[in-house]
Amino acid sequence: MKLRMFFLVLFLVGAVTGHARKEDNRTLNLLYWNIQNGMWDGQTDDYKRFTDWVSAQQPDICVWCEAQKLYVTNSDKSEKETEEECLARWRRLAQRYGHSYVYLSAHPDNYPQLITSRYPMEAEKLITGNADTIVCHGASWYKVRLGKKHKTLNLVTLHTWPMAYGYRVPADKREESKAKGEGEIFRSKEMELICKNTILSHSNAKREFWAMMGDFNSVSRVDNAAYQYPDSSTKFLVHDYICSKTPYIDLIKSLYPQEFIGSTGSNRRIDFIYVTPALQKKVNGAAILKDSYTTPVRNPQNISNFWHPSDHLPILMKFKM
Repeated sequence: MKLRMFFLVLFLVGAVTGHARKEDNRTLNLLYWNIQNGMWDGQTDDYKRFTDWVSAQQPDICVWCEAQKLYVTNSDKSEKETEEECLARWRRLAQRYGHSYVYLSAHPDNYPQLITSRYPMEAEKLITGNADTIVCHGASWYKVRLGKKHKTLNLVTLHTWPMAYGYRVPADKREESKAKGEGEIFRSKEMELICKNTILSHSNAKREFWAMMGDFNSVSRVDNAAYQYPDSSTKFLVHDYICSKTPYIDLIKSLYPQEFIGSTGSNRRIDFIYVTPALQKKVNGAAILKDSYTTPVRNPQNISNFWHPSDHLPILMKFKM
């Protein structure tokens, strides 16, 4: 079954990326990927393999989670770049694959999302939280005007709390916190705050073009055949909220309802693109991209928990505006 799924993903990649830009200049490609520590793997060749691969996907918009460099090349020795250095590096890399616009999300810590684009965007809202709930890696809401009629694409990016224990729980309390599902409870609060500040602020959002994507660090109930968690598990809180409280549709599951395709090296699906019904009608392809470059491989020197090229897989979405 696993071998069959691997070849299925390769087939989907070919189906999504096989058309040259000149054959259909009305189709837009949106590429999302958690690239692990600012594309740590790419530091050894000045990101050539990475940008060559991105160029081959012909993206119009890219969303990168964990965009900031954090470590010295090929090590786990800390070397944090500043926001200015991060933006300068990404402007240089984005030029290689044809993007002129670069936007860095607000972020309370060192794990921002970064967007590169062929088109200018408007920052509608950058979300870090409030007095009650912090969004630990930040979230962003951008607007992109597309097409001759300048239709608006609302683009929401996020990266939620990654731990099984709750936010800021002291070390001696973490096992107890894990047992209570406090990490998932915190993530669900982050998600509620993000949605209320974005799609739920528009009463007619299901008829508008919205896409929300990121590393949700949570699994969905629709994939539970692969996980076999109890129905009452707190692990489903984040996606239960999205599915019950918003008009969003899980894009990959809607296209491949009978298949399970993990998005990480550990074969969990925690990376998602959600779209509204209006945008879903414009979609003509989407896939989790697993190929000879993107397939996660553990670092052979067992440096921390690093993978090559990333511990996550990218997702590509094609749509017409």
